[in-house]
Amino acid sequence: MKVLFAALLSIFLSVSAQFFLKAGMTSSVAKQFSENSLSAKSIFELATNMQIVTGFALYGIGAIVWLSVLAQWDVSKAYPMVGLGFALTVAVGLLMGEQITLLRFVGVSMICIGVAMVGHS
Repeated sequence: MKVLFAALLSIFLSVSAQFFLKAGMTSSVAKQFSENSLSAKSIFELATNMQIVTGFALYGIGAIVWLSVLAQWDVSKAYPMVGLGFALTVAVGLLMGEQITLLRFVGVSMICIGVAMVGHS
């Protein structure tokens, strides 16, 4: 049960990281970064953007937690659980007002079914 909790925590941290990174990349500095070529100034401004720093920190913590999962479970059982991150990301995206198409919903549903099948094997 502790391993399952660690796996779910790692997935949650990764999904949270995505939304922090997205929020950081919607800033005016990030828009300039995506429109222009790489410059030292734009890299510095991105590297000091707290939303982006938080996103990378969450990824790092999630990776450390994931190591504890890999220490106890086979990779072939653990890694498919990452697919739950897709479902959680779509659910949070929906709550944040993103448009979820029927095709995206069906695709994520199929991923969840696959994760459940691997989990029961």
